[in-house]
Amino acid sequence: MQSLTLTFLPILLLVLFVLANSLRVLREYERGVIFRLGRLQRVKGPGLILLIPMVDRMVKVSLRIVPMDVPPQDVITKDNVSVKVNAVIYFKVVSPQMAIIGVEDYLYATSQVAQTTLRSVMGQVEMDDLLSERNKLNLQIREIIDKATEPWGVEVSTVEIKDVDLPQEMRRAMARQAEAERERRSKVIHADGEFQASQKLAEAAVVISSDPSAIVLRYLQTLSEIARENNSTTIFPVPIDLFRHFASKPADPRS
Repeated sequence: MQSLTLTFLPILLLVLFVLANSLRVLREYERGVIFRLGRLQRVKGPGLILLIPMVDRMVKVSLRIVPMDVPPQDVITKDNVSVKVNAVIYFKVVSPQMAIIGVEDYLYATSQVAQTTLRSVMGQVEMDDLLSERNKLNLQIREIIDKATEPWGVEVSTVEIKDVDLPQEMRRAMARQAEAERERRSKVIHADGEFQASQKLAEAAVVISSDPSAIVLRYLQTLSEIARENNSTTIFPVPIDLFRHFASKPADPRS
């Protein structure tokens, strides 16, 4: 009995070894690209996968969206401003077969395409457009990268420019420009207010000049406003012309 056990033990170990190298379990978001003696067979998964030992080889590919940070790139814009720009791209594998046989390393290849595209696109725009039209630039970069990675079975869903590092001199110049713009707006608003006030004053002068009594009432109203102040003594002149029209009125015969 002992000799029989020793005889079947190596066979049992061999069977366990074969099963351990034949069975694979793929998660829901994973696919397996199967090669048999170096030739592509098919894509399997998810679930339990059975391989032929020493014959089949499987390469796992994840179908989840991959966020990849694009390192800061030194860029010279169209108006000759040197800046550093970094971004982040989101992509996923839509064809595991092409991602394995179409390119050696699709992650590295996608990263390199993203870096070169970022430098190329940023070098074709001016500084003001780089700061104010990021959404447009994001779409343009995404279309270029997606077109380049399409033969590899990679789909780029989103590209976002994260940060634009400006030189210190450019920051100071932009601060002075913003301050000058705010001052200009302030002066324009003040001048517009003065213009509207002068129009209203001209209209009021026309109304007051049509009736001399209105001038007297306006003068007395001004004195009333001055009297509200905490002044101990108030000296004001009384023009005789204000009361001339009262003297020129005919006397009442009943008096």
